[in-house]
Amino acid sequence: MGTHRTRHDGRVRRPPGEAERLLMNLGSFLAALALGFVAGAIARALIPNDAFRHMHGWRSWLTSAGLGLLGALVGFWIFHGLFGVGDTDKFDWGGIVGAVIGAMIVVALASFLIRRFAKREVV
Repeated sequence: MGTHRTRHDGRVRRPPGEAERLLMNLGSFLAALALGFVAGAIARALIPNDAFRHMHGWRSWLTSAGLGLLGALVGFWIFHGLFGVGDTDKFDWGGIVGAVIGAMIVVALASFLIRRFAKREVV
C-alpha cells in the first residue's frame, strides 16, 4: 500500500507494471542505439582512413552503432569517472559530445589495432 503516490490532481499513481517497465526498457535501448549510431557515424566521418571505411550497408550501420555505444561508455568514463563532469546516465543525449569524443578514441584505437594485427592490409 505504501507504493502508491497521489498526483497533484488527486489521482493515485500506481507503480509501473511489467508491460510499462518493458516498454520503458525498450525505449531506453532504442535511444541508446540511436545515440551510439550517431556518435559512431560522426566519429567515423571525423577519423580519416579508418579501418572500417570499406564497409557498406547494414554492416557499416551496425559497426557505427557498436563503435558509438562503446565510445559512449568510454566518453562517460572519461568525463564522469575521471573529471566528475555530467550526470550518471551513460546513454543520454546530453552526453553526445562525450560519446563522440569517446567514439573517436575507439575508432582510432580499433583502426590502429586492426592494421597492426591483421594478416593482410585493409583496403
